[in-house]
Amino acid sequence: MSRERRLTAGAVAVLLVALLGVAVGPGVLADPTADGPVRPGHVSIAESPAIAPGEVDGATATLTLHTRIGHRGNPTDNVSVRYRAYDAESGLLTTERTVELDELTGDRSVPVNATIEVPREGGYVIETVVFRDGQVVDRDRTRVSGLEALGTEVRFTESEAVPPLSVSVASVDEEANRTTLAVAASLTNGGAESSEELRVEVIVRQAESNLVAARDSTTVSDIGPGRTADATTEVTVPSEYNYYVDAAVYRDGVLVDTARSVANLDPTETISPNETTREVEFEVGDFEGGGDGADDRATEAARATETSTGAPGFGPALAVVALLGAALLARRRTRQ
Repeated sequence: MSRERRLTAGAVAVLLVALLGVAVGPGVLADPTADGPVRPGHVSIAESPAIAPGEVDGATATLTLHTRIGHRGNPTDNVSVRYRAYDAESGLLTTERTVELDELTGDRSVPVNATIEVPREGGYVIETVVFRDGQVVDRDRTRVSGLEALGTEVRFTESEAVPPLSVSVASVDEEANRTTLAVAASLTNGGAESSEELRVEVIVRQAESNLVAARDSTTVSDIGPGRTADATTEVTVPSEYNYYVDAAVYRDGVLVDTARSVANLDPTETISPNETTREVEFEVGDFEGGGDGADDRATEAARATETSTGAPGFGPALAVVALLGAALLARRRTRQ
């Protein structure tokens, strides 16, 4: 048999075997991709997280995160979104939350919402990571700050007509060299709800030395939406000095706002709230003993004692006696 005939016979045999296989098992030559694995669609972050404050207490704040995840192509499952909050200063991980998504289909974006709880202080970097089949496919970072001010819209009043701090002289005790100042802090609620209880602390510092001369605190609550109220307190300080008057508003121990004013009790010079300090002479004893004058009287008594007994030499009378004694002694020696 020639070579051509052998090749033709072989091809016919192969064809017959293939036809026989199709007849016996119709699925043998089926499309291998019909029931095989399908490549998942494309997944990414369509919108960076929008961050809104939720519940707030004295120590923590709840942040609500709104994100949209985009998808196109074949149906995709096993997709998750992980949120992590890192401290903005230290970079340490504070908390995290993972959300599992249902199967994504079609060319569209789907919303993903989650809440995380963080300490109510400083700022944070919110990291959003999208996983598909355990592999990272997209990530985003968003920064949030000012959490210490969450939970209240009360601030010191900012108005040309109404100063945030008003300082006036309530009384003067000339004998004790003490002046009592009345400090009124004007607070405005810019929120939509009445305020909770707030603490207003007043600290009075002597201008040149920055020594704390007096401090006091008071509370104020139930300031209605858009309303303004005063928190008033009194402090007693040594007279004839100038002072910086600082006030701070706290909510649950968290600093919310600050303000500064001055009290000019020195008749020879004045200061302004934004003026730098200067070096001048002052009596430290005026700022001891809580302003009751007892230490001042003790200081004066000590000065009087020092004047009468603490001199390094003799007084005038003792000097005359000494001279007379020396003269008599010399005369006696001459006679001898």
